[in-house]
Amino acid sequence: MSDGLDVIILDDDPTVCEVITEIVRRFYAWGDVIPFMDMSEALGYCRERESGVAVFILDVYIGDGTCFSFLDEIADFFPMACEDAIIISGNANDDVVNMCVASDITHLLEKPVRAYALQLAVRSIVNRYIKFAKKMFRDPKLAESVARL
Repeated sequence: MSDGLDVIILDDDPTVCEVITEIVRRFYAWGDVIPFMDMSEALGYCRERESGVAVFILDVYIGDGTCFSFLDEIADFFPMACEDAIIISGNANDDVVNMCVASDITHLLEKPVRAYALQLAVRSIVNRYIKFAKKMFRDPKLAESVARL
């Protein structure tokens, strides 16, 4: 486990999971890229982590479940998981879009995923944390108040 902001990928299609993992590894330097093809394995990993912050790249349908049920399962461990998620769909229909909106998910990509779209979505999430870290670095009082949480 790294000390950075990791990317957790969950897609039950081995080829898609591998392609997404390789795309992200080409540009991602702020933490580890951790792929999963099984929801129960990913849940176990997320429940054992010390840090409750990560970027999630999730397929809409994972085996018998959905990314929305996965996000519900990890909500206590990752309070910002929905805001830090990129959902990937083979068919981004109205139901999928509505579920994303209802869950506060703002990044939805359709397969086949374009590398630049994935990179921009990941960087959008990471930039929020980088900006916050810079604010804490510049403002010791803010850093102290965050440390007390």
